[in-house]
Amino acid sequence: MGVTTAAAAAADRDSESATLLAPLQPSPDKIPKDTFHLAYIIYFTLGTGYLLPWNAFITAVDYFTYLYPDASVDRVFGVVYMLIGLISLLFIVAFAHKSSSVVRINVGYVLFLVALLAVPLVDAWYVKGRVGVYGGYYLTVGFVGLCGVADGLVQGGVVGNAGEMPERYMQAVVAGTAASGKEKGDLKWVLINNVKRLNLLVLNVVAGTAASGVLVSVLRVLTKALYPQDTRGLRKSANLYFIVSIIVMLLNIVFYNVAHRLPVIKYYNDLKSQAVNEEKEQKGDLTGKLWRSTLWDIVGSVKWYGSGILIIYVVTLSIFPGSVTEDVHSDTLKDWYPIILIAGYNIFDLIGKSLTSIYLMENAKLAISASFGRLLFLPIFYGCLHGPGFFRTEIPVTVLTCLLGLTNGYFTCVLMILAPKTVHLQHAETAGIVVVLYLVVGLAIGSVVSWFWVL
Repeated sequence: MGVTTAAAAAADRDSESATLLAPLQPSPDKIPKDTFHLAYIIYFTLGTGYLLPWNAFITAVDYFTYLYPDASVDRVFGVVYMLIGLISLLFIVAFAHKSSSVVRINVGYVLFLVALLAVPLVDAWYVKGRVGVYGGYYLTVGFVGLCGVADGLVQGGVVGNAGEMPERYMQAVVAGTAASGKEKGDLKWVLINNVKRLNLLVLNVVAGTAASGVLVSVLRVLTKALYPQDTRGLRKSANLYFIVSIIVMLLNIVFYNVAHRLPVIKYYNDLKSQAVNEEKEQKGDLTGKLWRSTLWDIVGSVKWYGSGILIIYVVTLSIFPGSVTEDVHSDTLKDWYPIILIAGYNIFDLIGKSLTSIYLMENAKLAISASFGRLLFLPIFYGCLHGPGFFRTEIPVTVLTCLLGLTNGYFTCVLMILAPKTVHLQHAETAGIVVVLYLVVGLAIGSVVSWFWVL
């Protein structure tokens, strides 16, 4: 009853999303055009960027495991990154009304850069490829934690900013494409609109090769094919991951600070400023008890959307990448098997996020229920490890891994699009940050649960 009733209430609130911008929005022909889809591309790149540092650390785990054989590197990285990111987000939620998202995001990118630059420098000047220099391990774990702080600052801010604008920008951040609004009954209009959507989907797929998960998978395949899997090859691979991440971070800093100059972004920022000023005139400054009351109202509005996202990532992280990369084996594909599975997951995760441009499930009750339905993946994957012989072969495991990625991408994108539209415009950023908080809690729980996966 709890999930169903609350999800139904959340679905009823979906009707409010149409009025999110309505009180302040003039006729649609006065909204500045997103020329060349530049704002969309920038938000897509921003969404790609804040995931790359984590992917760089976890993809270079082969090299770190070689350097520090007595440490459970991948799991320690996961727990440190997720828990510190969670604490960072809690502070941001508490003080979002007193801080500027522009400052938070720029500080976050600088912290990302410091950590990403420091790791290869520590390796070059201190560790020097030697096994067992655990001072380097503790420094590396510290830099992982620094990236966790940066992730909270950047991800919360970027998703919060996207939540203040139409759905297409949240789709861009979550790696989806956009055409928002309900379709008219006119068949000609529907056909034209869907052609536009498909054109944007092509744009997303082309740009999507740079999405962090797919990009890192491509790099992993290339480095494994080109470099020998010895000390020198692993070191070169790890350095390449960090170099690519540094380049993307620099690009994101430029893009983010350019975005505010674009007419379409300025337009929606002005709408938010007007909404904030109107609320101040009506209620006064949001401080103390008034802010806490407002914050709880926001949490109440998005809690079931957030719960759906949380359970999505508890399920995903408890299975992927740990069990997929460590506990399934192939005599035919050998050590290429986990790489193929990771690539398959990342590609289908991107496809799932892109599918929202063709069909966006606007029924919140159904989307939340489907998110909880993903719990079925746990017994199914258990069957792939301990069930009949056929279920443990390459085809069923690969198909299930791709389905895990597809459903993860689609339902994450749907819920993150719908959630900020349930509150007033001036609170959409905070709603977006709260949803990210649920996401990070799911990641943290999932990364811990992965330690106790029954093998």
